[in-house]
Amino acid sequence: MKYLRHIVTKAVVAKGKKRTESCETLRPPNTPSSILGCWVINHTYQSKKHGKFVEVTGKFDINVWYAHHDHSKTSVFTETVNYKDRIKLSFRDKDSTGEEVHVRVIQQPNCTEAIIVNGQFQVTVERELLAEVVGETTVCIQVYDEDFEEEWSYEDESSSSSSSSSSSSSEDFHDSSSL
Repeated sequence: MKYLRHIVTKAVVAKGKKRTESCETLRPPNTPSSILGCWVINHTYQSKKHGKFVEVTGKFDINVWYAHHDHSKTSVFTETVNYKDRIKLSFRDKDSTGEEVHVRVIQQPNCTEAIIVNGQFQVTVERELLAEVVGETTVCIQVYDEDFEEEWSYEDESSSSSSSSSSSSSEDFHDSSSL
């Protein structure tokens, strides 16, 4: 006999993903001659669910290594950039409870372009985030009586062994257990 049973469990009930590209303008203290390198580090963030969205508030540091004073000196300019992303959620289960938000970084903030415009740096930064909402939900499963045996397709194997090999293996077992 089989019947249905409802089980309350935690599962991913909503997901969303967002790729962002932003252009940041940085004002170094010296007039730059050229950019020698640019990198993004120290990414941190927090997240919170607001209705059908997850709001991610974060920050990262942009470092620009540049030449100035007609290419006679170099410096590294660092600026912290704050951001706020809203990730739209797609729901599988709208009636969940006890929700937790998990955000995973698919692409860390990364410099894709850095140029000089009117003595300032214009740095293009890309990032990609994935949000998952985990909540309590109900699943329905089919349950069978205890005497139900799952059908398997397998071949019966038969083997023959001599009594000496089985006795020697049992002797090996006794020897190792007495140590």
